[in-house]
Parts: sequence; C-alpha cells; structure tokens
Amino acid sequence: MTVYLYIYSAYLGVNYTWSFLMELFDTHFHLERHINSRLIAAEALNNEVKYLVCVGGDYQSSLDSLKFSHSVKNSYFTAGVHPHYAGCKTWNMKNFSELLKDDKCVAVGEIGLDYFYEHSVKDVQKKVFEDFCKLGIKTRYPLVVHCRDKNDCFGAYEDIYNILKSLGINNVKFVIHCYTGNLHWLEKFLELDAYIGITGIVTFPKSENVRNIIKHIPDNRLLLETDSPYLAPNPHRGKLNFPKYLKLVAKEVAKIKSIPIEKLAEITTYNAFKFYNL
Repeated sequence: MTVYLYIYSAYLGVNYTWSFLMELFDTHFHLERHINSRLIAAEALNNEVKYLVCVGGDYQSSLDSLKFSHSVKNSYFTAGVHPHYAGCKTWNMKNFSELLKDDKCVAVGEIGLDYFYEHSVKDVQKKVFEDFCKLGIKTRYPLVVHCRDKNDCFGAYEDIYNILKSLGINNVKFVIHCYTGNLHWLEKFLELDAYIGITGIVTFPKSENVRNIIKHIPDNRLLLETDSPYLAPNPHRGKLNFPKYLKLVAKEVAKIKSIPIEKLAEITTYNAFKFYNL
C-alpha cells in the first residue's frame, strides 16, 4: 500500500511529501521461543512493522535475542538483566560485554527497577541496575530501562532518576520503556534527555493517564513498542502479543496527537534509528 509520508520538518526544516511505504519500528519485544522467528517477522512486515529490536532479560534470553537478530532481516537485539532476575545469580559482566561486541547489538537492557513485584530485593536490583548502567556508559551503548512501582508509589522512579543522574547519564541515551508514570516524573526524565516508550497499554480503557501523558511527550522523544508477548493492545488484550500489533498502538497514539498515522510512523521510526545509532 502506497501512502504519503511527510518529511519531519522539526528535524529537516522543510515541508514536502513523497510516496513511500509506511514503516513502523517495534523498539522493544521479547522472543517467545516456541514461535518461529521468521513467522514473527513476516507477520510484522505484513502489518507495516519493518524493524524489530529483540530485548534480552537475562543472559540466556540475550543469547536467544542475538540469534533472532541474525536470522531475521532488519532486526537487532539488546543484552541485559531484567530486575526480576537481578537476584538469581552473580552476573558475569564479561559475558555481557562480549555480547555487546556483536554487530547486531544496539543497547544494554532490559535493565531497571521493579518495585511492583519485587522478585529481587531492592538493594540487589539497584546494584545490578547501576552495574549495567556503568557498562552502557563505558561502551557508549543506549540503555533500555524498566521502571515499575506499586500503584500511586514512585520510589522506583525516584531511585532510577537518582542513579542515572549521579552517573552523569547525559552522555548516554536511555529510554524509559512502557512508561506509565505521572507528569512529574516524565518531566524529570526528559530533563535527562530520556526517550519514552509507549506500548499497547495506551489502548486500555482505564489507561487515561497514559493517554494524557502522550500529549506531553515531545515528538522527538517518542518511541513505539509492543513489549510482546505481554500487553497486547485492544482488541487482543489478554491474549499473546506480537510485533504485528504495533500498528494498533500507532493508531491510538496518532489519534491522541492529532496527526496522520503515516506521519507518526515516520517520526517514531526516525527516533528509533537515532536512539539505537542505526
């Protein structure tokens, strides 16, 4: 399908259009091992999702993500330890440093803090998060950051903000993925030049806070993601999520921002390339 894309004037300083295919970029999904990698990519492409970043959450899933990225065109991977697994073992940072040398690796992550489930004690989470932040700073890789707290609590947001600020994160790009916080913390992270990832949660009826937040995210800081196999957007909520559903996220965000979905696709795909240094 041919559509008209708009050159993003904020970046290029011009106003004209050309005819091209819409290309979406799923900046964050997780691999389901029992599903064929090529099928995931083919179904995504059939829904105008051309680019994929497969995100690791521990060493094994980082390896699996590496393998995915080498088996599928226009795909990449990240390597890191999710806060759920921070307390599982002593992580060998040398192994992760080796993964970062792969030419398909684009970021350190998924790392961060999760005080909602708190599968690992907070002090351990913070130690692992800080260690991986230092790895990203040392290697100049962007950071993919998970931040979740209990309802109406913001301790995880505060701790992540303080750790990032204390490390001088301004020299390294980072994204707060699947953002569901409030306006205060959005503004604080934007002060550190954060990118903000939006998922299918934006389509949930009770997620008015996320829809309101989107109005305050600068266009050049916005990324789209599925976080699949989790958080399937409506009308697939409660079912297995896939990168092919990113278009449903894009439609809702474009509606909120009152711009054509084609323009949103161009803006967010440009942002993804810039964030991941592609």
